[in-house]
Amino acid sequence: MNTATRFLTQPAFAVLSACAVPHPYEPSSAPPPIPTPGTPMETQPAPMPPAVDIRPLPRPVAREPTLGSASRALVSQAQAQLASNNYAVAAASIERALRIEPDNPLLWIELGKVRQAEGNYTQAENMGRKAASMAINAPKTQSAAWSLVAESLRAQGKNAQAQEAQQRAGTGR
Repeated sequence: MNTATRFLTQPAFAVLSACAVPHPYEPSSAPPPIPTPGTPMETQPAPMPPAVDIRPLPRPVAREPTLGSASRALVSQAQAQLASNNYAVAAASIERALRIEPDNPLLWIELGKVRQAEGNYTQAENMGRKAASMAINAPKTQSAAWSLVAESLRAQGKNAQAQEAQQRAGTGR
């Protein structure tokens, strides 16, 4: 009988017994005994949690925004253009600065001033509100933003709302 024939006639377990099978995991210690019904269980009180020191959170640090050098140069250009009543070019300069620093509330206030000078008081109000919402921890910037909102509302004849915005500007909130 040749090797191939003998291989085919041997039982399958003989062939598989040559494969190494790892032993199952055995825990290093015995599991806890399972209590039988009616047997009292030993219990221990839960440990006391550590004492928690409850103090009020510190006030947020006021961080007034600043302009980067490129934005500062563009704002200077825009202010000169605004002084010569060139509103479209001034707005374009501020919008360029906003592409550099889109989250800077100072730039939104500047764009609001340009819109206000154009006579577009609704947009100026919206720019001021956007700046105020971005200047959460910057009371001076938030005050300037609310002043812009108040001026824009006053120009629209919304005096009661303008007075409320002016109060917010005075409190810096």
